[in-house]
Amino acid sequence: MSTQGLDEFAGWVEGLMRARGYDIDNPRGGGKSRIADEAGVHRAAVTRLLQRQSMPDLETMRRIAPLLGVSVRDMLIRSGRVTPEELPLAADLLPPGDWQPTMEDFAHWLGVPEERMGVFVKVVTQFLEPGTEGGDARGAAETRRAAQD
Repeated sequence: MSTQGLDEFAGWVEGLMRARGYDIDNPRGGGKSRIADEAGVHRAAVTRLLQRQSMPDLETMRRIAPLLGVSVRDMLIRSGRVTPEELPLAADLLPPGDWQPTMEDFAHWLGVPEERMGVFVKVVTQFLEPGTEGGDARGAAETRRAAQD
């Protein structure tokens, strides 16, 4: 971590602390102690960060993040420890909305060996509602939901 990176991260955290009403500017304001107490971390960890001496460890970030109204992911990315690509949001991992998984897709996700794929598809397809395609598991689920309603 570069000095500039630590300075930028500490500045960002300071802004969050002030926005949440922590008095970190006045030595007798008690803001640093209050943050440390509420987060369950050592006051020295908060002080070292605000004085740009060291980056907090993962556990300190994990405990401080909720107090500041941010995710641990945001703290890790802002600290420079990971990139957004290394820690994607769950929504970024989802397939396109119009994608329809096939029985083969489900078999792969479940770890069905290739040589048993045909048997898996044949057996599972027997459990689907009549009139749904073997590869349209979403259609079968929607049909079952509609029948329950």
